[in-house]
Amino acid sequence: MGKIETATQWMINLANDDSHGYDQTNRWGPDYDCSSAIITAWENAGVPVKSKGAGATGTMYNPFLNCGFSDVTSKITLASGKGLENGDVLLRTGSSGHTAMYIGNSKIVHASINENGTTTGGQTGDQTGKEICTRSYYNSPWTYVLRYTGGGGGSTGDSTIKSFQTWLNNNYSAGLTADGIYGSNTKKAATIAYQRFLGVTADGIFGASSKAAVKTLSSGSKGNAVYLLQGMLYCRGFNPNGVDGTFGAGTTSAVKSFQSSEGLTADGIAGANTMYALYN
Repeated sequence: MGKIETATQWMINLANDDSHGYDQTNRWGPDYDCSSAIITAWENAGVPVKSKGAGATGTMYNPFLNCGFSDVTSKITLASGKGLENGDVLLRTGSSGHTAMYIGNSKIVHASINENGTTTGGQTGDQTGKEICTRSYYNSPWTYVLRYTGGGGGSTGDSTIKSFQTWLNNNYSAGLTADGIYGSNTKKAATIAYQRFLGVTADGIFGASSKAAVKTLSSGSKGNAVYLLQGMLYCRGFNPNGVDGTFGAGTTSAVKSFQSSEGLTADGIAGANTMYALYN
């Protein structure tokens, strides 16, 4: 699994396990508060945010940015959650700080409050089923939205993303800086490359005409479209276990995981709906 998928699944598993509840007294386990849960999820995914200094909502922002996250707040409609992606960290700073993780389908997972309606002094474990839970998206209001776009090593980036960026430069004259960090430039370059492959207007915006031109990819498919699919899956946090242009078992598994995160039928076949979701 990719780091984003690992972190989100850890949070979902935590919410589903009532032996863990909300409490600031034992906040690094067995119980958690909002920030220790999010921080631990990313540490378990191999992104050393705690090691870099994240300890509470007031000390999360800079350590997360130093570990491969980008501030994408300006790209999100906070009132509705439009623009959010799987694994995005929602952060409210200030005296009443809070944080949660977006998990797709207009859902978040967060540690909220204990059975006494307080932050400390509760029993270990989730007494209400809602101390740590998944629920529909709401605007806290959030101060920041942080998105994992790198390899967990700060400015050094991720080697697979670097290779993908270099491939885009060599094959589609993308002009990218091969820094191993997936951001808006890499996304646009990959979109343009795929649109060129499809023979539609290559404007970097994957809309209705691009979707209509999609040629379904599945196990056994080969070529540049598969390479782009694999590269984008990896950048989005779903590791296909190789970016080589051949649609094998690892790619099928990654497609299924991505489809599940987007609320699509998880059949492992990359058709129009899957590709539209991947490039948006």
